[in-house]
Amino acid sequence: MASLDDLKKRIASVKSTQKITKAMKMVAAAKLRRAQDSAEKGRPYSEKMNNVILNLSNGISDKENAPRLLSGTGSDKIHLCVVMTSDRGLCGGFNTNIIKKAKAYFSKISEEGKELKIITVGSKGNDQLKRAFGDKIIENISFKNSKNVNYFDADKVGKMIIEKFEKEEFDVCTIFYNQFKNVITQIPQAQQIIPLEADKKDGGLDGSSYEFEPDEDEILSNLLPKNISTQIFKAMLENSASEQGSRMSAMDNATRNAGEMVDKLTIEYNRSRQAAITKELIEIISGAESL
Repeated sequence: MASLDDLKKRIASVKSTQKITKAMKMVAAAKLRRAQDSAEKGRPYSEKMNNVILNLSNGISDKENAPRLLSGTGSDKIHLCVVMTSDRGLCGGFNTNIIKKAKAYFSKISEEGKELKIITVGSKGNDQLKRAFGDKIIENISFKNSKNVNYFDADKVGKMIIEKFEKEEFDVCTIFYNQFKNVITQIPQAQQIIPLEADKKDGGLDGSSYEFEPDEDEILSNLLPKNISTQIFKAMLENSASEQGSRMSAMDNATRNAGEMVDKLTIEYNRSRQAAITKELIEIISGAESL
């Protein structure tokens, strides 16, 4: 049984931890508002850009001469997976859920006998994947020094992917991230960006015929690289909101658990103190009676 001094120290320690988790929850809640607003504003833009590209691709008469970022290399032997996680921990299952989604995809690729290459964006993803897939990771990118998610960081990743594609280092590129739904729910996503897979359910232009100036090929050659950076930026915004939501939920649970532990330790301390006092009284009474 722990002594009274040990119980006192444990209670003080848990209370200190509770203050920290409560403060982290409040910070995450403040950051979540901005991150959620940015993610929600970015969705219509990225979705519409995908739809515009799909409409332009439908207007190309010679599909064989379509931009390679749209049509691909004609093969799918080498898959590049960009796993986007956070650089910081204490955010519940945020990173683990993305890694699970990515590992399921890796297993599928391996079973099909295809080659796998991985780029990790975020140190936490790299830490988890390097144990089992260290030989497959070709790049590890971290934005620890960036205070907020910005397009310039996404553009760096996008240009790196395009450069590797032009060198024919891979055939298919897929990004993995968490889509923010609410504070409790974040949905892991796998989105193929090369060759582009647009959402066809909203890709039409009401059956109308449009003329483009300049022609479709020239517009696509300029628009497709920007779209890759845009889709990565959208994923980074979704990840940012999901991370703060998951951290807020995790810190709220930690604060409650710390409160419950303090209550249990306080009861144990009071019982031990009462037992010690009772023991002393019995000793005093017994000593007095013996005299």
